[in-house]
Amino acid sequence: MSASNYNTLSPVLFIVFNRPDTTKIVFDAIAAVRPKALYIAADGPRQNKDGETEKCEQVRKITQQVTWPCKVETLYRTQNLGCKDAVSSAITWFFEQEEEGIILEDDCVPSADFFRFCDDLLAKYRDDTRVSIIGGTNLHNNQLLGNGSYYFSTMTIIWGWASWRRVWNKYDTNLSCYELPEAERQLEKVLDNQYILQNWTEIFSKLKAGEIDTWDYQFAIINYFENMVSILPNYNLISNIGHGAGATHTLNPDNAYSKIPYQQLPLKIIHPKYILPEYDADAKVLNQMFDVDNRMKKDNHPRRKFKRWLKTLFK
Repeated sequence: MSASNYNTLSPVLFIVFNRPDTTKIVFDAIAAVRPKALYIAADGPRQNKDGETEKCEQVRKITQQVTWPCKVETLYRTQNLGCKDAVSSAITWFFEQEEEGIILEDDCVPSADFFRFCDDLLAKYRDDTRVSIIGGTNLHNNQLLGNGSYYFSTMTIIWGWASWRRVWNKYDTNLSCYELPEAERQLEKVLDNQYILQNWTEIFSKLKAGEIDTWDYQFAIINYFENMVSILPNYNLISNIGHGAGATHTLNPDNAYSKIPYQQLPLKIIHPKYILPEYDADAKVLNQMFDVDNRMKKDNHPRRKFKRWLKTLFK
């Protein structure tokens, strides 16, 4: 069956909020593959934001336009929970009812190939506890990694993804099982770059202090500690259209990963022979995310080196 008339086998969770324009585009992509089960979760409007109640209502009306045979379940919040609690509780709600499925947010537009990719690999790795998620985003600009249609990664990229209840059961919004400095020592075992380690340690500390309203950093950290791998495609199957005005976190419209075009997934999916992460590819993405090269240049500037040398004299 060609991608243009593919009907997905997996249930889909669609997480929305206050962006009618992007929601309509993603909803149309979901409608094109006619899932048999569609779960829709919407956070409530913030009372201090003018016009947000109306935008949230517009979004919910868009998601109600299901015209194909489909079980539809909704979780429409009346109060605003914020990104961390709204999204994480929506995913929990989804996996309480489904053993596996696809998760899409309102700014991540999937190609039809994405659904075929997820359907195939959800079945293949259903009982393989080494694998955490199936991602749809490729950030390597047409560079093929390995000899398969996808590769394994230590990163948790959630711009369009699929997973299983067995994985989400490990999730903990508050990272209550972990504390510094033990967590830092464990992160050091999987992150061999001091700058990237510093960033993740700071993120961990801020998450524990409740200073970051998000859910996905926790998921990434837990997957590091559980020593699990993600599956990422060698062909980009998701286009993130959410950068810029109206975004919660991705505010820069000129971000290098904004609106990456789709690539065609081969009709036959080739599976890699080895379940080993592409560490160099992960490092390349993390270096860009955390601006490692520029930070190294600044730290190696002669003036900074001299200042550090002076400090050692007075210790």
